[in-house]
Amino acid sequence: MEPAEVSKWLEELRTEHRDLDEVIHHLVETHHHDTMRIQRLKKRKLKLKDTIARLESQLIPDMDA
Repeated sequence: MEPAEVSKWLEELRTEHRDLDEVIHHLVETHHHDTMRIQRLKKRKLKLKDTIARLESQLIPDMDA
């Protein structure tokens, strides 16, 4: 994957992560009754965070020791 493609994908993932954070916060604040839904959203958010971290590390050039 080209660095420009990775950067674009990263921005999309960050946006989704931010959106999920807002939805989760809203559901928790309003004491939403569907705790399973909140848990699924939190799990999705965590997977996004891991994917973002992995892609960010791909953008860092390898350094020879």
